[in-house]
Amino acid sequence: MREIVFDTETTGLDPQSGDRLVEIGCIEMVHRVPTGAVFHCYFNPERSMPAEAEAVHGLSSTFLADKPLFATRAAELLEFLGDAPLVAHNAGFDFGFLNAELAQCSLAPINRDRMVDTVAIARRKHPGAKLSLDALCSRYGIDRSHRVRHGALLDAELLAQLYVELMGGRQIGLELAAEVPVAHVQTAQPMVVAPPRGVRPARPHAASAEELARHSTFVEKITGAIWSR
Repeated sequence: MREIVFDTETTGLDPQSGDRLVEIGCIEMVHRVPTGAVFHCYFNPERSMPAEAEAVHGLSSTFLADKPLFATRAAELLEFLGDAPLVAHNAGFDFGFLNAELAQCSLAPINRDRMVDTVAIARRKHPGAKLSLDALCSRYGIDRSHRVRHGALLDAELLAQLYVELMGGRQIGLELAAEVPVAHVQTAQPMVVAPPRGVRPARPHAASAEELARHSTFVEKITGAIWSR
């Protein structure tokens, strides 16, 4: 099954009040294994970057000034997403910004039926626990030492690892085994069966008259035999 794990960075918290999408990072997974295919892009939000948002992700207005508008990459992004389920952490937030940007391009919104929210999954598995990406990475032993600031592609990479753990961990061997083409499966060598042997006739086991006579002679030579007492 193909899935896309993604994350976004924005100028703020509410697209309805004028906040814009400034970065998106998407990772393709098939059977919950990353394929290496990614989509990553920064966008010029056509507005200033609030200081509090820049403190979170480090993306300044100067850095974003020469980046493309969302509209110029929208078709490419939609092609990459395809019709796959879309996995995000607190997915309602990311879907809200993504669909707001699509609306500004007069493009149809992405159906929320495709939304897979890892916060909701984690809440069911760990009620009462901290559900931030940092906290859950710590819980599952996912290395995030290189995460100094938020970044859409970096966070998507961490989320892809977390998603696998939340869904039961990596049992890749079992999944891949089911996918190996028959032509690539090494079959066992046929068992070699020995031809059946013929039935041997019973050997004679009674002593001959000569053997009995020799035995009697031998016994007579034994002195102090216990059977003579």
